[in-house]
Amino acid sequence: MEDFGSGGSVQNGRVDEDAASGSGENEQRRAQLKRKMDVKAKKAKKKARLPRPQQPNYTIEQGEDMLLYITNVSSQFEVFRTPRSKKGPKRKSLKNQKKKRKTVRPKSKLEKKAAKKKKEERFSEPQLEAEDRWGQHLPEEVLVNIFQMVVVQDGAVPFLCRVGRVCRLWNAAASTLILWRKVTVGHCWIEPARKQLEKTENKIKKTVTWLAQNRFSQLRDFTLCHWTKNVDFTLEVVSKFCPHLHSIHLSYCKGLTASGIQSLGQHSRSLQRINLQHSEFQVEGLVEYLEEHGKQIREMLFTRSNRSDKVLAAITRGCCPDLELLDVNKKLDSKDTELSVCFQSLQKACPKLKVFRMLNIQINHKPMQKRDESEAGFPLLDEFCIANTEYSYMTDQVLQDILFGSTQLRVLDLRGSTRITTCGLAQLPCPKLECLFWGQYFTKNLGFTSVKKNLHLLMEKWGQTLQQLDITNQPFTGTDLEVALSFLLQVAHTETLLSLNLSGTRVTLQPLRAVVERMTSLNYLNISSCRNLPRGVRKIYRSREDIRKLLDNLH
Repeated sequence: MEDFGSGGSVQNGRVDEDAASGSGENEQRRAQLKRKMDVKAKKAKKKARLPRPQQPNYTIEQGEDMLLYITNVSSQFEVFRTPRSKKGPKRKSLKNQKKKRKTVRPKSKLEKKAAKKKKEERFSEPQLEAEDRWGQHLPEEVLVNIFQMVVVQDGAVPFLCRVGRVCRLWNAAASTLILWRKVTVGHCWIEPARKQLEKTENKIKKTVTWLAQNRFSQLRDFTLCHWTKNVDFTLEVVSKFCPHLHSIHLSYCKGLTASGIQSLGQHSRSLQRINLQHSEFQVEGLVEYLEEHGKQIREMLFTRSNRSDKVLAAITRGCCPDLELLDVNKKLDSKDTELSVCFQSLQKACPKLKVFRMLNIQINHKPMQKRDESEAGFPLLDEFCIANTEYSYMTDQVLQDILFGSTQLRVLDLRGSTRITTCGLAQLPCPKLECLFWGQYFTKNLGFTSVKKNLHLLMEKWGQTLQQLDITNQPFTGTDLEVALSFLLQVAHTETLLSLNLSGTRVTLQPLRAVVERMTSLNYLNISSCRNLPRGVRKIYRSREDIRKLLDNLH
């Protein structure tokens, strides 16, 4: 071949060298070289015929925990997750890169109206599931009964205000006026003692006005809690639009002046109950109201202070002749100590009194004049409470002068009255006493007398009707307690006694076991700090089941 000969000058040199060793080898080597060159030539021709390789239509990039397979034809890509390599390159952070924001064209009025209509149609579609629309198909009367149960437990506000925004049916049910007869409004708009902005104050006034005009026409009991502003405004609006208002209760409120109280006299002709406990009010305004409209008041409750004594003086003068409940308490941190009360004048001024309570107040009884035979005392008195945690001036004679005509008395609370004796209690004219609270709850050992006795006199007198008995820390001997409890077992019925408090007394195991076995309705028993009992049983038992377990331990 010419090509081979022309390109093999070097080979010819090699052939000349091989000629010295023999012509046979040269021929074989030439044949091998020829075959190799033929193979190379064929491969070169075949390679020349192949089409030009195309560029791949994808690229692969590696991230922190995945491989991105990105096509070059379009913007779509597929994600193949691979285990994250610890030594692999980290993906660049995109925190500092600014994202391109799409410019949104504001919708026109027609587009907004169409979107709103489409949304209403979507919610009114008939193909909604039954469980999603059950509340829209209940009879309104059923919803009202359900709401009434919640209102009794949790109050009308804010429950009715919230359910009224669910749908039209629920709004109609929540607007039923019978549900708004008793309303309690707390600090719904602002926290207590926090400064109110003018905008917030206007919002409060508008809301109160709207509620009074649209919901409170049948309101009877209204309570306002923790309000330091707008108290006068609220009372004026409520009294103006609520002709059936029966009770007003202000709890921990401030800022009640004469104008707010006088608005009650102008509009609330049915008001019978005023509760101002733990609230600050203008005493002169309240006294003026009682002098003008006190005949309609049946219940009066307030917290005692040096200035509020004028209120009690007005009641004693006869401003509230039909008063049935008088409740005066005192703050525990108050420095006001004694209060002088003339019970003889109070009996004449309030002959219909049924409940008398003075809590934590040291009553200094004014000496009475000679009692006339025509005086009846408190003939309708049902509860008499002068509980105290410090000391008391109450004696047997004073107690007798107060309760000489109270034949219907059921509850007698003399906690803290250390000067009262069993003989003085036994002389009271009330034969059907149900609750006797005579425990001593002193933070300091003040006024403790010598050992008391004759507790059995009280068991003989009231054992058949007594349901609750509290003689905490009373210094009766163990023998006296044993005799008294034995009298109780002889006289009382098995289902009469419900609560027994013997804490800190010298009661022994044997009479206690007999009482627990016999009194089958006993569901509260306090025998803590009783040193004559075993240590394992000195505690409070608050259910019938716990008392049964105690009985098993005592056997």
